[in-house]
Amino acid sequence: MGIEFENLIRLQQIDDELRELSSFLENLPAQEKDIDKKIKTATRQVDKAREKLSLNQKRRRELEGETQDLREKIKKYKHQLNEVKTNLEYRSLLKEIEETQQRIDRLEEDIIAKLLEADEIEEEIKQVSAEVNQVKEKAEKEKQELRQQKQIAEEKRNQLLEEKNQLTPQIPPEQLALYHKIAAKRQGIALSPVHDEFCSLCHMRIRPQVINELKAGQTIILCENCGRILYWEEATEEEADSAKQAVKS
Repeated sequence: MGIEFENLIRLQQIDDELRELSSFLENLPAQEKDIDKKIKTATRQVDKAREKLSLNQKRRRELEGETQDLREKIKKYKHQLNEVKTNLEYRSLLKEIEETQQRIDRLEEDIIAKLLEADEIEEEIKQVSAEVNQVKEKAEKEKQELRQQKQIAEEKRNQLLEEKNQLTPQIPPEQLALYHKIAAKRQGIALSPVHDEFCSLCHMRIRPQVINELKAGQTIILCENCGRILYWEEATEEEADSAKQAVKS
């Protein structure tokens, strides 16, 4: 029974592609999660700015309430001015009115500062909100692209699985079993092409006699170092030129 090198090589190519596609599909949820994380991070900036504005408004209301209480106190003091009987009491009330008015003036300055701060925060909210919209728009495009890539990858995977199902019955059972046994031990890679007298994967030098047998393609030969199935692969023109230059140098 001949060695189905062509089918074994194609099987290896299919399995390699399937691993890459599976890895890609498995990583998609993580990529989508990263996109959602970007949106949350951007949205959190808006929430922080709005929270800052809320605290600003709350503090301004407190200052305005305190100012109003002090104004009522001044009214009360002024009313008491008409009822005092001594100059000492009169001067004491005037001093209270003056000090209270000074406190009102300071509070009003704080209120104005809070109003100016609120304007800055509102501008910040507008700016950050615009940035969030940009992030969301970009994120939606990225998600759409991922969905398209997922669809393409799934279709490709289904095609490869169908091809694999048609291919495996054409490979003798003992050769197929050996392929799977080696692949299980070698991270899914059971075959290694021989280029320029070396195993391409472990770089073990192959003896000339073995190379002649590989070229004949009549028997399965395993690499003495990595244990993979070896097969002869003619070097491309580019590889041949590189080898010639290496020899010259």
